[in-house]
Amino acid sequence: MSTDPEITGVSDGSAGGAGESAAPTGRTGGAGGRDTAAGAADARVSGGSAGRAEGSGAVPGDAGASAPAADATGAAGGTGPGGAVEGPAGSGTDAGDLDGPAEQDASGADAGGPRPPAGRADTAGAVTEPGQPAGQDDMAGAVSGSESAGEDGAPKMSEAEAELAAQRIERERIERRKAEKAAPIASGAKLSGKAADLLAAVRAVESGEKPAARVFSEPAAAPRRPAAEPARRPQAAPAAASTAPAPETVDAVRRVLTDGGAPDALAPQVAAALGEGADAALRADPWQLLRVAGVRPEQADGFARALLGAECGPDDERRGRAVTGWLLEQAALAGHTALDMPALTAALAQRSVPDPDAAVQSAIAEGEALVFQDALEEPGTPALPAQEDGEESDEQRPVRVLVGLERYALAEESLADGLARLVNSLPKEATEGWEAVAASGGAADLLRAAAGHGLVLHTGGEAARAEPAVLLTAARAAGLRAVAACHTPDGRQRFAALLDADAEGEGAASVVTVHGLLAGAEGPGRDADGALDLDLLIVLDAPQLDVESAAMIVESLPDGARLVLSGDPAVLWSAGPGRVFADLLAARVCPQVASRTPDPGPLGELVSGIGVGELNQVQAPGKEVVIVPVRDAGEAVHRTVQLVADSVPRAIGVPPEQTVVITPGHGGAAGTRALNAALKERLNPGPGRFGGFDPGDRIAYSPAPGRTLPGQVVRADADGLHLSCAGAPVVVPRERVEQSVRQGWALTAHQAVGGRWPAVVVVLPGDAAQALSRPWVYTAFGRASRHLSVVHGVEQALPRAVAEVPAKPRTTRLPVLLRTQVPAAG
Repeated sequence: MSTDPEITGVSDGSAGGAGESAAPTGRTGGAGGRDTAAGAADARVSGGSAGRAEGSGAVPGDAGASAPAADATGAAGGTGPGGAVEGPAGSGTDAGDLDGPAEQDASGADAGGPRPPAGRADTAGAVTEPGQPAGQDDMAGAVSGSESAGEDGAPKMSEAEAELAAQRIERERIERRKAEKAAPIASGAKLSGKAADLLAAVRAVESGEKPAARVFSEPAAAPRRPAAEPARRPQAAPAAASTAPAPETVDAVRRVLTDGGAPDALAPQVAAALGEGADAALRADPWQLLRVAGVRPEQADGFARALLGAECGPDDERRGRAVTGWLLEQAALAGHTALDMPALTAALAQRSVPDPDAAVQSAIAEGEALVFQDALEEPGTPALPAQEDGEESDEQRPVRVLVGLERYALAEESLADGLARLVNSLPKEATEGWEAVAASGGAADLLRAAAGHGLVLHTGGEAARAEPAVLLTAARAAGLRAVAACHTPDGRQRFAALLDADAEGEGAASVVTVHGLLAGAEGPGRDADGALDLDLLIVLDAPQLDVESAAMIVESLPDGARLVLSGDPAVLWSAGPGRVFADLLAARVCPQVASRTPDPGPLGELVSGIGVGELNQVQAPGKEVVIVPVRDAGEAVHRTVQLVADSVPRAIGVPPEQTVVITPGHGGAAGTRALNAALKERLNPGPGRFGGFDPGDRIAYSPAPGRTLPGQVVRADADGLHLSCAGAPVVVPRERVEQSVRQGWALTAHQAVGGRWPAVVVVLPGDAAQALSRPWVYTAFGRASRHLSVVHGVEQALPRAVAEVPAKPRTTRLPVLLRTQVPAAG
């Protein structure tokens, strides 16, 4: 690693001289910069950050107004491994904009729009861990409007609404399936496949219709059909498509909001959240305003006081229920599928709920939350003593009481049921055809595991993706119906490039995105039962699966199909609730194949060391890794623009359009907003006539929370903003631009996960030290394929984060649910 001025453009006077740097802890002149607090801290739940609820079209409000924070000016003298560190230490973090583990980036508005009602938000987080970043406290969605109408006059659904509708239909199907399982089975009823055939055969013999020898003789095996691409069956349109609320409903809600002093621009979102009769429901229970994303309890309290007057009080049962639901939603934004009861009641007490236990019980009684009691069976727990008469002991195992929202509880239970089905019910005849699948090297272990098991986990870095590619090619060559699904379009293109040249044409159709597969826009068709026509599904980037998307995938697989989940367990977890891949690795309910293929070169060596907690010095003769020390956030922005626009293109040969900047948060003096503004001014200056965008701007488009598609602005017209994302045209309606499109020269690590670029500039300003963790650094550094520049202003915080700060824990129920259904694989 070097600080070569030819790469960095850093003069001797500003960087302390050129030469080799021992590690990314190289010399700095101290981390300056003032921390501008991004409003009151959002609710955070134990071990996680609520993050920014992007995708909600948030607009800042009075209750979440920013207040300048004092500079942290403690001296940081001493000598570090990379040289002397002198001058003032970095100031505090811009908490409201730093990445949390479940951040949903690239879709929240930055400023503007109507202001929310009532007093300032206090800084007490819901369940706050010291030093963790806060979420946003903006009022959300004031700028959203109804979708434009199609040619037939019917309102068009946005991509996000279509995805939500698909998830709703899938949840209904899951609930029906659970009800069918729970219902008693009449003699011979609800049987299908071989079970139904066997019952028919037994009845035929009992009635004398056929002799037993004829009935139970084995028929000749039918030849296996080749793996032709299945015909795509037309997918049924959603029966209850999500549409804009009726204008009269919106008008009635707008009047209620006006009476309570809330922004009337929130009316469409309130009407959509509360449904028919929203105005009456809101007037009867003003705290229902908390169901709109981005609204905080303090703002809902002011609205309730304006409507209810003297009747309003902190001990109101309606308030306790609503705040309980709001805290569980914040927990989901932080990645939790449920909360421990003590953590939830403590958070309610912080929100001035006089009787937290009663508030939780009220929410449970009204069906707004579910409660679970999971037995604690931690390693080392002694077995219960047996009584002499052989009866079970009266002593009971301690239980963990959890509270969660219904949608995530159902998704997690459905996921556990589907995984148990894949693991436990693989029929013997399902191995037919796998004998012809052959592979060598590291892929042979993966192939053998997939041939004999319904669920397989595969771990490894970028180079290890070649092994699932070999498995996919061999399976299709053997006549099996096999498909691979990736998290991003960029990942799909990279994986398709790994397939054999002979299968390139056919393989292009066998590699899809997870979103496209679930939406029915990509991949195979479905059979009469709605299951995918597949023998094998390989899911790449598996750590990015949240519980809802994972449940939809598993429920879509037919009996006898194989599921291979492949990914790098060291990267950041999913933007949505859950940690599916990590939970499955810990549960050990299926074979796990660890790739022995390392990522090559100095970048691979650096990132591999970070994965095990070591920030090593690496030899980079080709300037693959360069450290750029900076003193403050202003210098960090200046050096970043210099690197992207000049130094990297000149010395490395990577043009600006193939370089991405990654920084810990959106806000602050060196966050994505500041960096994107500086990069746009240098690389594509323009007036920004359409929502701040001009043709040629690089953007990050978020069609739904948790999904980010890098792209470019093509043009703007009356239909909206025309984008090109991974070569596909996208039109974002005018009313959704502020919610779902950001400038995209600079991204957060959560936005960048799943993508790779020839050159990456990672910006670490002094106020970002508290946001750093080993998964964050691993993910950010691992996005580079040829060159990595680190704009380094966090002093010793970087090696300390790599060595000492693991992933923030998430509360999930999947391990417990699997333990009761699937035996450990040993």
